[in-house]
Amino acid sequence: MSDADNAAHILVVDDDRRLRELLRKYLSENGFFVTVAEDAASAAAKLEGLEFDLLVLDIMMPGETGLEFAAAQRARGFATPILMLTAMGDADDRIGGLEAGADDYLVKPFEPRELLLRINNILKRRPVQAPPPAAPRIMRFGSWRWNPEREELVSDGGLEPRMLTTAEASLMRVLALRPGEIVSRDELIERSAVTGNARTVDVQVVRLRRKLDDDARQPRYLVTVRGEGYVLRPD
Repeated sequence: MSDADNAAHILVVDDDRRLRELLRKYLSENGFFVTVAEDAASAAAKLEGLEFDLLVLDIMMPGETGLEFAAAQRARGFATPILMLTAMGDADDRIGGLEAGADDYLVKPFEPRELLLRINNILKRRPVQAPPPAAPRIMRFGSWRWNPEREELVSDGGLEPRMLTTAEASLMRVLALRPGEIVSRDELIERSAVTGNARTVDVQVVRLRRKLDDDARQPRYLVTVRGEGYVLRPD
């Protein structure tokens, strides 16, 4: 198999034609297979027929924004990593991107080398398909069961599985290795696909908690231990 066959496939979504072509050229020259889309509608069409390893998604686009597109894709179970590009560097804007389902973000203007570094870090830290041998095969959370092979939550009642994003699945995998034990935020950053800081971990944990607990405001299964970290408590 050639190196081209092994190249990660990246979808770049940006309404700026010049930037799209620059990213296509730069990423292609650095060993990636690149497809581009000018807006959310075009990106959705490409997702119907192609598989990607990563989305590089601009926030500010005419029509459906990158935030709206990411949130809609995550709602339907899309788990491919998303690196969001934003011209807005405020903390609230970055957190909004993470809450919409982004795995990482980069503020415009950016150095191409930084983009390449972030892409490689995300791809390097993607969860493996099979769970670690030490991980429990099945964990129960009320009427839901954690399926480590498919990295999804399966219902006993026949409901649609709850697919997890790359970041959520990697958090779940790390926590599932030590049920009932406190795992610090620093360890979660080190061992999972979550990048950033403690606040980034908190945002991703909240998103995961909403899928595990019926009442995320009074969590039963994914509990915060103030000043220490998080603990997973299956049934």
